[in-house]
Amino acid sequence: MTRVLVVDDQFLIRAGLVGLLDAAPGFEVVGEAADGEEAVRLAAETRPDVVLMDIRMPGVNGIEATERILAQAADRPPRVLVLTTFDLDEYVYGALRAGASGFLLKDSGPERLLAAVTAVDGGDALFAPSVTRRLVEAFARRQQPADTPPPPDLGVLTSREVQVLRLTARGLSNLEIADRLYISEATVKTHLNRTMSKLDLGSRAQAVVLAYETGLVTPGG
Repeated sequence: MTRVLVVDDQFLIRAGLVGLLDAAPGFEVVGEAADGEEAVRLAAETRPDVVLMDIRMPGVNGIEATERILAQAADRPPRVLVLTTFDLDEYVYGALRAGASGFLLKDSGPERLLAAVTAVDGGDALFAPSVTRRLVEAFARRQQPADTPPPPDLGVLTSREVQVLRLTARGLSNLEIADRLYISEATVKTHLNRTMSKLDLGSRAQAVVLAYETGLVTPGG
């Protein structure tokens, strides 16, 4: 059973998501929030597996809420799946940078939404990696604000871990990376998990963002 917290400031959208999840086998809605502040509080109380997070909300937006939810998680942090109206939304880039596991357009169909929740809960692959790569490429070119902390040093990674990170950032799945490097899919997961641990990253999406921001992968490359 995948426990889900639904966050959206529009009542009808929130109610529709709750109704869809409640009707689908294998999902349990543990709470619903109308803003980021309430989302942070409910995430601490209910400890969901996945948070469906609206990105543009008054007050505490989805980026700040994502940061706070992941920072306060004691054990396994929830996977955050961002909901957005626009696929090239700078707010979404900020949320991925903050640790969200992926994003989904609000006009996606029910089957796609349920598949996305299942995918991020499993942590196997970033949902729609090619679309996410397009988003990262679009905004990785921007000059970062002066107060943005420097990215971690990739020098702590082994050569194989660097290879896996580069291919991950280019949008390849674990299976595709395994075929490319002639290793098993389980070994790919091990390398990626070690990479995320060494660089103190909470999600595959953060690894993709980091690969672009450090120049390991270049937009359009």
